[in-house]
Amino acid sequence: MPDLATPPGSPAPSGSSGSQGNAWQGHPKGSAAYGKILAGLAFAGVATFAQLYSTQAVLPIMAADLQVTAAEAALTISLATVGLAVTVIPWSFLADRIGRVKAMAWGISAATAFGLLVPLAPTLGMLLALRLFEGMALGGIPAIAIAYLNEEVNRAHAAVAAGSYVAGTTLGGLAGRLVAGPVGDVWGWRTAALAVSLLATVAAVLFLILIPRAKGFAATRKAGLRGALATLGGHLRNPRLLALYVQAFLMMGGFVAVYNYLGFRLSAEPFALPATLISFIFLAYLSGTVTSRWAGGLTARFGRRSVLLAGLGLMAAGLALTLTPVLAVILAGLVIFTGGFFAAHSIGSGWTGTIATTGRAQAASLYNLAYYLGSSLIGWSGGLLFQSLGWTALTLVIVAMTFVTAVTVAVVHPRLNPPVQP
Repeated sequence: MPDLATPPGSPAPSGSSGSQGNAWQGHPKGSAAYGKILAGLAFAGVATFAQLYSTQAVLPIMAADLQVTAAEAALTISLATVGLAVTVIPWSFLADRIGRVKAMAWGISAATAFGLLVPLAPTLGMLLALRLFEGMALGGIPAIAIAYLNEEVNRAHAAVAAGSYVAGTTLGGLAGRLVAGPVGDVWGWRTAALAVSLLATVAAVLFLILIPRAKGFAATRKAGLRGALATLGGHLRNPRLLALYVQAFLMMGGFVAVYNYLGFRLSAEPFALPATLISFIFLAYLSGTVTSRWAGGLTARFGRRSVLLAGLGLMAAGLALTLTPVLAVILAGLVIFTGGFFAAHSIGSGWTGTIATTGRAQAASLYNLAYYLGSSLIGWSGGLLFQSLGWTALTLVIVAMTFVTAVTVAVVHPRLNPPVQP
């Protein structure tokens, strides 16, 4: 059954105006503005996630060129996601003051500028610094996008809209990797980074052209440091939100670790695949493009909790298949694992905006903080486990994290969020 909606009379969302916030119902599905919102945010997802993970497809090439280990090369991913993680909350408060669209425009513009400088970095230290700054600029997109969706789209279609946005992020991540892998194989990782940055620049321009002016938002200046801490503290005391933050931290960490180090496994014997072929493993992201949209639609029938748990089950099942030595089975497992991850993520990211009736941008920012801290910490430390104990050990740890996540969600949400009775 569907989950309980926010009861009538609940406080207006943070950033919403008083009378306007009560009257504004959001753009309905099928309207021109609704279509522009989804298209604009899809391009924002392309610009964001093509850049954020632009080095992932060429990590083995980068490690060989710079003469560093797998875990050290993966710092180009982890520092970018750390930068994003530590800035999502400041960006959310800035967005409350200047507006969602303006904040996203500032962030995406700065990120593309840093991205164009990455191929010119003369040293590893400079490269890592630029990746950190790039990630900090990108912090202005993910959390604000979800808050913007919840304010601008009719509530009845919010889950579907969030799924569509996540689908756009999967296409962005896929596009960046598919560009980087073949280009890097022929011309090196620097040219690959430049090609991805040019792709992101085009997507950023299309986002700026398409995204409609906000109608469900009014700037607020009432929250100083004390108010900001009170808002964040309230979210962190909410067990339903905490369960989603645990899911974001553990699952994103495991997901990034799989994609960071599977390329190293496939480039070694007995597979010995070149970078161009390895980059094609990211076609598995297309399964996430499909499942993230399906997941949003299935919530009306089965409820968010059931769909999220099903996604986690698919992750564990798919990952188990990667333990085999058969390449075709490994790739099939990766497709299942990826589809399950994005189904769960689309539910978790959109759910924060409905659980939090105030401070929605901050609730989404905490989700993204957990999400990208997991990407940074587990995505990097998984390399230490992979280097010392191999792929099997890394896989078993991630399966265990999936189980912990499922138990956390299953225990918290039935008790605090009972299904609607017919």
